[in-house]
Amino acid sequence: MPTIDEALKAAHAECKPYDIMARDLRVLIMANEGFHDQIDVIFHKDKEMTQYDLFRTQVERLKKNEPVEYIINEAEFLQHRLYVDHRVLIPRGETEELVSLISKKISKYYEPRNYLVCAEIGTGSGCITVALKESFKNWIIYPTDIKQDALDVAKINFAKEGTRCEPLLGDALEPFIAKNMQLDIIVSNPPYILNKEDAQDSVIDYEPASALWMDKEKNVYKSIFENYEKVKKGPIFMAFEISPDIVDYLKEIMAKNLKDYEYEFVDDLNGLTRFLVVYCK
Repeated sequence: MPTIDEALKAAHAECKPYDIMARDLRVLIMANEGFHDQIDVIFHKDKEMTQYDLFRTQVERLKKNEPVEYIINEAEFLQHRLYVDHRVLIPRGETEELVSLISKKISKYYEPRNYLVCAEIGTGSGCITVALKESFKNWIIYPTDIKQDALDVAKINFAKEGTRCEPLLGDALEPFIAKNMQLDIIVSNPPYILNKEDAQDSVIDYEPASALWMDKEKNVYKSIFENYEKVKKGPIFMAFEISPDIVDYLKEIMAKNLKDYEYEFVDDLNGLTRFLVVYCK
């Protein structure tokens, strides 16, 4: 068997025409060889590779644009290593920023150490719930998803991370309305891509369509704004991940449906309008 360094250099040369990053190759080796961090791949570069045949198979999958996170069934999110597969969206850095934004903004409206009731709509892998529950241990969080397959993945991560929550199956606020539940906080990273040409091929080919494409006639934002009063027991705080393309649309449906509210659009680290924070008194 070749050494790790030999296999990595050969794969890197082979993958250059496919624009595959060296990082992805290191991630594969890290996972296969049982290393904890990518730096271990470099530190142990002279070690004989024990999983060379598996690595070669995985490289072929990378060359077909399959995301490395699906290949190793793992994605990093705010220091957590979460299980992912094709049933859920791969957590992104922008969603890490959403969690950070909530942590910064929430104290303006609530005492964050209180027992607040929070709904996370469209939980997918469960990454937002895992991160929020870690920071706000007293919050009662109900992650939901319209797909049972996605909830099954989220439950793997809740068990793995020791996250105490109650997952619910259903569309937008429907599970809460059906149970006559009242909320303090609503958080969501719903589908927000309007045009397929805005997405990378790897996203289109491998990630779940139900978590990607937005229809202006029927979508999570619209449904929440139309129905929020049915779950509102007092003031309610809402935070969303969005696309810059839908800012005007969101202003329009907020004006049509919300009462006595204030809002703020917030840019991500790349300078794109990526988040919406809403507070209804």
